[in-house]
Amino acid sequence: MTGARQMSYDGLSPAVVLQMRRIVLTLTVASLLIAGAPLRAQELSFTFFGDYLESLRRQAGIPGLTAIIAGPDGVVWTRALGNANVERAVAARTDTPFHLDGITQVITAALVLRCVEEGRLSLADRAGQYDPASPDAGATLGQLLTHTTTGAGGRTFEYRPERLQPLAAAVAACTGGSFRAAVAALFDRLAMADSVPGVEAARTDLADPAIPTSDRQRYRNVLDRLASPYAVDRAGRATPAAHPSTALSAWNGVVSSADDLAKLDLALKRGVLLEPGTLASAWQPPLGPGGQPLPHGAGWFVQGYNGARVAWQFGMAENASSTLIATILPRGLTLILLANSDGLAKSFALADGDLTASPFGKVFLATFVR
Repeated sequence: MTGARQMSYDGLSPAVVLQMRRIVLTLTVASLLIAGAPLRAQELSFTFFGDYLESLRRQAGIPGLTAIIAGPDGVVWTRALGNANVERAVAARTDTPFHLDGITQVITAALVLRCVEEGRLSLADRAGQYDPASPDAGATLGQLLTHTTTGAGGRTFEYRPERLQPLAAAVAACTGGSFRAAVAALFDRLAMADSVPGVEAARTDLADPAIPTSDRQRYRNVLDRLASPYAVDRAGRATPAAHPSTALSAWNGVVSSADDLAKLDLALKRGVLLEPGTLASAWQPPLGPGGQPLPHGAGWFVQGYNGARVAWQFGMAENASSTLIATILPRGLTLILLANSDGLAKSFALADGDLTASPFGKVFLATFVR
């Protein structure tokens, strides 16, 4: 998808909508000026982006937001805004753990694709081979990862993350353990110390025998710092809420921090987790009936923006949390945003596959795509 759609701001007040549109327009103009400046252009870009990110956070009523931009060789910019816990005035930090929600599927995709590289799985395998009870037993693993189905008219796209669940069983079959243990092993390998493979991993009564007791205690310590979820009304008032899901699945349930997601992002860029060719294939979307690229690759949405390709993914739990990760592929520049309300995603039609539907995504692209 190369064109930008009209942004959807359902659920926001008219005043907030107007302000958010002004912010995006102003930053777009500013980024064009920066692009022509020979000196301090990158520094100015980060300054503008951080200022407008804070404006967008306030307009969306997000209590706490952490942000990281990672380049090909490491983290180049960080910002923590607002509070992880409003009642106790606990400031958000880049090592604050948040619910990842739908971004969990990026981790699942990395595990599946690694198993494919090793010859233990094939993207042509049927889901029913690993999860016979799945309503999508006839779909291939590749179709699940790309959120596509194949019929008489060709491939079609429908974003339904719950379809990914058989991938957890496929990963378990590949690794010889549980899906949770495979996720935990990935975290250990990348020293992702603020990450938990599902809230239940810290419970002694539901503990996976493959996860040591010492790890469960570490998970409890991480969860003690978990950003509190909030429901935010149209006036921007935040009310404490309960996260709707604590179970780990192939598309939901991981807890992590922006710092740790940057480690995952860098491991992918550097070929530590996957061969560069595997990742390039994952970021190549399948074609629809008319030969047009569909919105989703293997684990990531993929689209064009002003001649650049962008791979991205989002997550949301209504009245609780939201997340966004996006990489400008030519520059290897990745934005990571974690929030303790649904303000990053709820009012924007991101499931349609257009990152510019989000003012947060639009600001990132307008600032850093040259």
